Amino acid sequence: MVEPTIRAAGGVVWRDDGGPLRIAVIHRDRYDDWSLPKGKLNHGESRLSAAVREVHEETGAVVAATRRLIETAYLVDDVPKTVQFWAMRYRSGEFTRNSEVDDLRWLPLPEARTALTHDVDRSVLDAFAARPVPQSVIVLLRHAKAGRRTQWQGDDRLRPLDKAGRLQARELPAFLSAFTPVSVVSADRVRCVQTLEPFAVATGMDLAISPAFSDESYLDDPEATRNELLALAKSLPAAVVCSQGIAVPGLVTDLTGLEDTRARKGAAWVLSFADGAVVSADYYDNAPL
Repeated sequence: MVEPTIRAAGGVVWRDDGGPLRIAVIHRDRYDDWSLPKGKLNHGESRLSAAVREVHEETGAVVAATRRLIETAYLVDDVPKTVQFWAMRYRSGEFTRNSEVDDLRWLPLPEARTALTHDVDRSVLDAFAARPVPQSVIVLLRHAKAGRRTQWQGDDRLRPLDKAGRLQARELPAFLSAFTPVSVVSADRVRCVQTLEPFAVATGMDLAISPAFSDESYLDDPEATRNELLALAKSLPAAVVCSQGIAVPGLVTDLTGLEDTRARKGAAWVLSFADGAVVSADYYDNAPL
């Protein structure tokens, strides 16, 4: 019988206190090694949620996920194991010795790389260092399922989510919370607003409405829509924008040059910015999964 793959997730956690960027490196007494924080997924848990949870459990840090890093693969007692990593911005929290980790050090990147015991962890840190550190994140979300336009008799701006779309919207908060957005913005379409309402309610955040993010506005003046998005990226550490099936891929192509930028309903492109430019674009199909 083939052994199932062990699935795990973790993070490169950095903090900027005004000096050199510092990376969280943990010591595990059980293995007597220095590594990056990571751990196995719980049943039914997404890799992103597991990464945020494991980082907090092992380091005490409350973090904001930014760009997706590499997935590592190796054997543990002849069983395949994969670990997906994210770059994570430290927000708050203090380390307390626990059953998994007996020490934590915040080290400048070169020292952190030297301190790591395993080459596989060094490869993750190299992937982190290969691009600028994200200064802000925009989660560009296509609205959840809303039936077929041809089957809606009224004003299309008022077309609501269908049953499947409402389920998608209820599942989104777990995904969106990993990026700790401080602003939630929707195009002026009922289906876009309804997609973000569960997250806005769960977090107590105000849901802003911006006509600039509708398909019609993007087609009429794509530069104005891009500028609206860039203004959010320049002024906020993280924000969520819910838009439509033309504007979402159009904006991603405009800002990244990527050709295949399609987005299914309920899916998201997570754009990480540094100095006003996109440094990574990560697609999450059926975002909560």
